[in-house]
Amino acid sequence: MTVKIFGKGKNVARLRRHARLRKKISGTAELPRLVVFRSNRNMVAQIIDDTKGVTLVSESTLHNDFGTFEGTKVEAAKRVGELVAKKALEAGITAVVFDRGGYKYHGRVAAVADGAREGGLQL
Repeated sequence: MTVKIFGKGKNVARLRRHARLRKKISGTAELPRLVVFRSNRNMVAQIIDDTKGVTLVSESTLHNDFGTFEGTKVEAAKRVGELVAKKALEAGITAVVFDRGGYKYHGRVAAVADGAREGGLQL
């Protein structure tokens, strides 16, 4: 799969990095992929089986659980990781491959990974 991404800007550069990363990382039924999307306000984490092309589990700061959440964006990201790990364990998923989505493994992206580890997932 070759993805050609042209242009300038932060998001184009992120998409180029993500495409480069996706050459090496793929989720299977035994070891699905935990992918993270970060916007300025929200975090989204999904566990995806790439062989079937389906999302097995997803969690986000946009869900109703976060309506009354008080804390920083990093704390919210960590909570997203914990919730996605809880849902994954309920679905029978114990280990995943972490896909940082072209973002640096720092701040909120690392907080999602830490929350998932603390929730019981093996990355």
